[in-house]
Amino acid sequence: MAMIDATEVSLDTSVEQALWREPTVYHAELFKGRNVLVSGGGTGIGRAIALLFARLGAQVIVCGRTLAKLERVAAFAQTQGARMLPIAANVREPDEVAALFARIGADCGTLTAVVNNAGGQFPQAAIDFWVKGWNAVISTKLNGTWHMMQAAARHWRDAAAPGAIVNVIAVVDRGMPGIAHSMAARAGVIGATRTVAVDWAPLRVRVNCIAPGLTASEGLDVYPPEARREFPRANPMRRPGSLREISEAAVFLASPAASFMTGEAMTVDGGGRLWGEMWTAGRPAYFADPRPG
Repeated sequence: MAMIDATEVSLDTSVEQALWREPTVYHAELFKGRNVLVSGGGTGIGRAIALLFARLGAQVIVCGRTLAKLERVAAFAQTQGARMLPIAANVREPDEVAALFARIGADCGTLTAVVNNAGGQFPQAAIDFWVKGWNAVISTKLNGTWHMMQAAARHWRDAAAPGAIVNVIAVVDRGMPGIAHSMAARAGVIGATRTVAVDWAPLRVRVNCIAPGLTASEGLDVYPPEARREFPRANPMRRPGSLREISEAAVFLASPAASFMTGEAMTVDGGGRLWGEMWTAGRPAYFADPRPG
C-alpha cells in the first residue's frame, strides 16, 4: 500500500484525533490481516467506521467522490501506524465500482467486509422536489449501494471466500418528513438486503443494514436552524447518538460476533422509532403544538 505524505495533505485532524481516542469494546487485533472497504469514508459516519476498523488492525480502503477528503483521513491513519488506502470512485457509476474492486483485488487481495455508507441528501418539502434532485439521491443511496453490493458478491464468489456487507441506511419505519427521496432509497436498500441475504447465502455472504438515528456529525449541518432546535425531541433519550456508538454497531455486523445474522436491519436510534419527532426541514405550522407556552 502506497504511503501518503502527510505534509502534502491539508490536515485538520481534530475530529480524527478525537475518534482515535474513543474507547472501544473490541480487541485491538480483531481485524488484523483483513481488508475492509468503506464507501463515503472521508467524512461523518463513514470516516468514524473506517478509523475504527483501522484501529482494529484492518487494512482499510476508503472510497468516495472527493479524493482530498479521503487522503486526509488516510494520512492521519498512517501517522498512527494504521493502513488506509484512499481511492476516488463514484458509486453511482458501475464502471467506476468495477474498477475499484479490480484495483482492490490487484493491490490488496480479498476483502473481508464492505461497508456501504456513501450518501448525501438535502431536506425539502416533497411537493417541491425537482426530478434532478430526486434522481441524485436515488442514484447514490439506492443504485450506488446496489452496484457496490453486487460487485462485492461477485468479488467473493470469484475468490471462493466468505464476506460481509453492511449497508448504512436510516430508520424508515415511520418515514421522515423532508427527506422522502432518502426514505425511498433506504427502504429499497432494506428490500434488496433481505432478498440477497437468501440469494447469496450459498456464497457465504452475509448482508445486513445498520439504521442510525439522529447522529452528532457534520451531516447535521444541512438541516435548517429551526429543525436543529427540535432535534432533542428526536428520541426518548433526548440526545443524538455519537459517532463511536454508530461505528461500533457497524463493526459488530461485520465481525464474527454477528456470524449468524443476515438480512437484518439493526436500529441504533435511542428509541426514536418508538417515540420522537424529526422534522428535517422544520416543523410545518399545521403540526405546531396548539397548547399555550
